[in-house]
Amino acid sequence: MKLGQIARLAGADLRHDRLVSLCMVASLVAVIAPLLLLFGLKHGVISTMRDQLLNDPHNLEIRLLNSGSYDQTWVDALAQHPQAGFVIGLTRSLNTQADLLRSGAQFLENADVLPTASGDPLMAGLSAPAAGAVVLSAQAATRLGANPGDTLRMRVSRRLEGRDQRAMVPLIVHAVLAPSAYPRPAAFVQPELLRDMEWYRDGYAALGAEDGQPLDLARQRFAKARVYARDIDAVEALERHLNDMRIETTSRLAEIDKVKAIDHLLSTVFGVIAGTGVLGCLASLAGAFLANIRRKRRDIAVLRLIGLEGRQVNLYIVIQALILTAIAFVLGLGVYFAGSAIFNHLLGLSQDTQGFICRITPQHALIALTITLAVALLVSQLGALSARRIQPAESLREI
Repeated sequence: MKLGQIARLAGADLRHDRLVSLCMVASLVAVIAPLLLLFGLKHGVISTMRDQLLNDPHNLEIRLLNSGSYDQTWVDALAQHPQAGFVIGLTRSLNTQADLLRSGAQFLENADVLPTASGDPLMAGLSAPAAGAVVLSAQAATRLGANPGDTLRMRVSRRLEGRDQRAMVPLIVHAVLAPSAYPRPAAFVQPELLRDMEWYRDGYAALGAEDGQPLDLARQRFAKARVYARDIDAVEALERHLNDMRIETTSRLAEIDKVKAIDHLLSTVFGVIAGTGVLGCLASLAGAFLANIRRKRRDIAVLRLIGLEGRQVNLYIVIQALILTAIAFVLGLGVYFAGSAIFNHLLGLSQDTQGFICRITPQHALIALTITLAVALLVSQLGALSARRIQPAESLREI
């Protein structure tokens, strides 16, 4: 008998015993649907929490607490660390502030001036400003009333040989950051401008000044650095690397570890429940298949009598198991979609749980289907083993 004929025979048998088939499908749905809902809730909560961490670049930041004296070679070496995502040298804190002026009535005193470059996590897809350009934080842009394309002036003050001096640097607004990117008034500029600001305040003839020491005598050193990890999983290793160099740091590692702990806890809970459910499913299916085969023992003996071989009987049982499991999975997936819609509605009602959703990806669904079919295939082998022991003569004994 060919495979197509065996498959049609298996399907016809299931239709004939539709009540028994329905009971077996229902028992499978009772296991599949809750597991899909539980995994969807676990995956949705954890993926949302991880996305929130990833979307906030401050979670990747490792702040250096103590000032040192680092050269460009040290900064470049740190940037090459496997766990580093973005590193740029930072001058002394006293030299990272300046006044920003747009007009006589629109000015901003002591705004933060920070270096930036390509790949800066705070830029959120924006290109780095060119020479003579600036990226403003949302708060700075609001207080100055500035928009991209506007011209500003940056005022840098110093006291040289008992005289107060000021340098004015014209800047064009390149872009404005999102409000969440940087909470304070700030200007992000090329690192060369920040370097010139420090040299100017240190008494060198920088920023177009005629007074001061020659720039040939100036040497660039960094007190700190803006350091960002490659991703949230790299924060701990990169911070440990800095600590090994006896550099005190601070980060949001505690928040990251909290999400990882929740992920581990939910994974453990899901694993225990899923394992229990699978074992229960195995026992239930095995009992159902063995009972069904015992009930149909005479029918299977007749099939053996008319020429169905042992391996064909085995295939007959396996096909029935796969058909029932596939139907149960489709129905279980439908129950999951209905349940997840209810979960998502309820989660959206609370301010604390907004953003959390119950969801699985198509890849997850495919993996779940594969596991379910594998379980059914395993259980069907027990039934097939019992069915192959049925001899054709058994049908004749009952005539």
